[in-house]
Amino acid sequence: MEKKELIERHETELGVIRIADEVVAIIAGLAATEIPGVAGMSGGLAGGIAEMLGRKNLSKGVKVEVGEKETAIDMFVIVEFGVRIPDVAHQIQENVKRAIESMTGLKVVEVNINIQGVVFPTPEPKEEEHRVK
Repeated sequence: MEKKELIERHETELGVIRIADEVVAIIAGLAATEIPGVAGMSGGLAGGIAEMLGRKNLSKGVKVEVGEKETAIDMFVIVEFGVRIPDVAHQIQENVKRAIESMTGLKVVEVNINIQGVVFPTPEPKEEEHRVK
């Protein structure tokens, strides 16, 4: 079976409008990273370690499944240490749903959040201690 590359098609009196799967994935990735507590998107577990992706690869941490009028999204996210994960996940779901529906016209039926890892704050470097003053 051939992979469906175009998820939505609108015909107007002027022509056809098509939205690619990756566009929906990028919208979802950007909407997720707007939420405080989200450290980034994850490319999945490689050797048991979640790989955090940069902003150029936002669609890599997102899987979309689409029909003619609806879409379901699976997201793989890394959060910051200390956040309440259920609250952050719910905020991601709401923001992603709102962004995709307003930008594409698709109805979002699911936004599944998979927490792949936690980023710990990096300690500030201490001044060099000398044994002798």
